[in-house]
This record gives sequence, structure tokens and C-alpha cells, in this order.
Amino acid sequence: MRITRETLLKLAQEAVAERVRANRGIVTAYVAGSVLTQEPLLGGTTDIDLFLIHDSRPPYEREIVRLSPEVHLDIVHHSQALYHQPRHLRTDLWLGSTLYFNPILLHDTQHWFEFTQSSVRSLFWQADNVMRRSRPLAEKARQTWMRLQTGERGPVEGFSLYLAALEAAADAIASLTGAPLSERRFLIDFSARAQAVEQAGLGVGLAGLLGQANIDVDTVRGWIPAWRAAFLEAGNQIETPVDRQPLRLGYYERAIEALLSSDAPQTALWPLLNTWVHSLTLLADGSEHLNAWEMACAALGFAGKDFQDRLAGLDAYLDSIEETLDRWGAANGVEASAA
Repeated sequence: MRITRETLLKLAQEAVAERVRANRGIVTAYVAGSVLTQEPLLGGTTDIDLFLIHDSRPPYEREIVRLSPEVHLDIVHHSQALYHQPRHLRTDLWLGSTLYFNPILLHDTQHWFEFTQSSVRSLFWQADNVMRRSRPLAEKARQTWMRLQTGERGPVEGFSLYLAALEAAADAIASLTGAPLSERRFLIDFSARAQAVEQAGLGVGLAGLLGQANIDVDTVRGWIPAWRAAFLEAGNQIETPVDRQPLRLGYYERAIEALLSSDAPQTALWPLLNTWVHSLTLLADGSEHLNAWEMACAALGFAGKDFQDRLAGLDAYLDSIEETLDRWGAANGVEASAA
């Protein structure tokens, strides 16, 4: 099937029409995410981020629906009550950004969405609102780093926290000029966001903290079978989140392969490592999948004393993030205490 942006929007419209016929409690439906861009595909795959707003509490929060090997629906279900104070959503990086950045409306009743979106957009870029979205993420990153300084932690938990700190730090910078970063394009998009605030070095630093200097494309490509096996086994666990279901394997794998074949193969490290360690957190201690991951971590410089060196580098990196926010706030008339 030839997949275009128009094809994806038609699939979304058909899905909404089907669900509205079955459930008259759906007040609004809109599309966000990569479908809004001119290049929604990565590795020939994509998801359609569909938001369904209900007039009461929905039975579940999220579902993944396979449409083809290349495309699936990622449907988020919200209660209308979540949007009752739209001015507060201005400081919610994820939901506020989803509403602000031109989602495509597919279904609405009584112009409810139009009113809500206009309220969110009003003063969205006011400097103190920007800092209220950004500063908590930098604080979260620092708190996560501090957690890594105390207590005994296994390598999987430690690395998971390490990536969580990096993600929060990167989103703190990304939120100064746009929406939060997506998982598959994380390093690609962060580089542009760092440049947008005249801090290109932050993009280089983030890649370095993931082991970019040690990357060998053929070696990384050789890790994919072990990564795939862990992903599939973790996907069958009872507690697995819906977005890590086995049907999402191709969505990640083909993106990783495409990035490894690109002019910037180091950008494949984020989706590979983030999904890999997440899979391992769902598997039992001593899992047979642990050995291959530990070998990959050693190759990237995350084993033993090397990991302590990485934590020191993360500490310095978070200092740079915090200083960047301080300078941005001062340049835009926002005192640190006000943020």
C-alpha cells in the first residue's frame, strides 16, 4: 500500500466515524503527532495519534490498533473533564502542546474543541508559561540524577534512570521552542531544538552521553536480534504498557534500521536503547536476554566504572541545561522563583 499523509488522514477519519457510530458519548476527535508533518514515515512505518474525547470517563485510556504492517492507530481516550480548565493546560507540556500545534479536527460537537483550543493558545508562549512547562522537567532530571547517587541499583534500573534523566533534560530544552520530543526521532529533533536556542553543543553533548563516540554501525546492527527477542518477550507480559505490544515491533525496528542507514546513524541509539532497557525492566532478574544488553552497554561505555564516569558527565550536562534555562528566563523577564 502506498502511504501518504492523505492516506493516513483518511484512515483516521474512517476510524473516528466507526467509533462515533458505536459510541455517541464521543464529543471530539482529533489527530496529532507525525501525521501533521510532511514526512510522517520513518523506515516506511508510522502511527496515527488519535485523541478521542468522551463526555464521561472512558473505559480505558489507550489502545493500539493495527491497520497494516506499516501503520497502526495509537488512540488516546480522554474524559472531557480533563479539559475543563484549559488555561491550566498552557503549562502542561504534553497535552497543551498537542492542542496548540495545529491538530486536525475530525469530529466535534457544539464547537467545544474550538473554544478549548483557543483558550490554550492564548498566552501559550508567554515567557512565564514557557518556564512553567520547562523548569519542572529540568528539576525532574536533576532529581533522577540524585537518585542514582544513593542506594544499590542493578544495571537495568540504573540505566533506565539514566535515560529518564536525559529525556527530561532534553524535553526541558525542547519545550522552549516546541512540543516534547518523540521517541523515534528523539536525537534528530533535539539537535534542531538545541540550535533554536543557540545551544548546539547540547545536541552534541546528549549524543555523547549515549555513547556516540563508541558507535560502530555494524556492531549496533548486530544487536538488533537480541533487542528484538527481548522486546517480543516483554511484550507478552501482563504488565506491559499498550505502546510496547508486539505489534509495535516493526514500528521501532524499521525506524532503527533506517536511522542506522542514514547520514546520522548515531540517532538510532535512542529508540534502540530506550526500548531495550524498558523491555528488560519487565522481565525477571537473571533473564536470558540480559547478557546481550550488558555486552552492548559495555561496548558503549556504560559498564562498571565507565558508568560512574557517565554519571559525572550527566551531572555537568544537567548544569548546562539549568544554566540555559536561567539565561533564557533572564532574557525574557522571568525570575527563577517565578518559574
